[in-house]
Amino acid sequence: MDIKVEVRDIPVESYRNLRVKTGLSPKSEEAAKIGLTNTLFSVLVTNDKDEHIGMGRIVGDGGCSCQVVDICVLPNYQGCGIGRMIMQKIKEYIDNDLPETCYVSLIADGDASYLYEKFGFKDTMPISKGMFLRR
Repeated sequence: MDIKVEVRDIPVESYRNLRVKTGLSPKSEEAAKIGLTNTLFSVLVTNDKDEHIGMGRIVGDGGCSCQVVDICVLPNYQGCGIGRMIMQKIKEYIDNDLPETCYVSLIADGDASYLYEKFGFKDTMPISKGMFLRR
């Protein structure tokens, strides 16, 4: 399998398509444009046909707090180590470009926590509990 894992901007339509095709919640075009413009760091994975098959981002203020978001890989490519490659690029950015005191968080869906643990992420419970607001 010939794939490219690149540090680059994610096109709006690719972002929206990858989210839906991987089971993440859909985002409007307006929301995607705003969100992607405010990305600190992004990774895009492309197959040998130049199709976008995976992605990941870091959002936040770049100093005090950041969040790893939108880690996803198309179902046909899952289990091939692509998620790990995305996280490797993200971890390099965290280690090399964010202040040591920057709080980096993420929300792990399902078994994804096993991947994130390999990169040093730990469960916050019982010290703190992740919460969300759905509008």
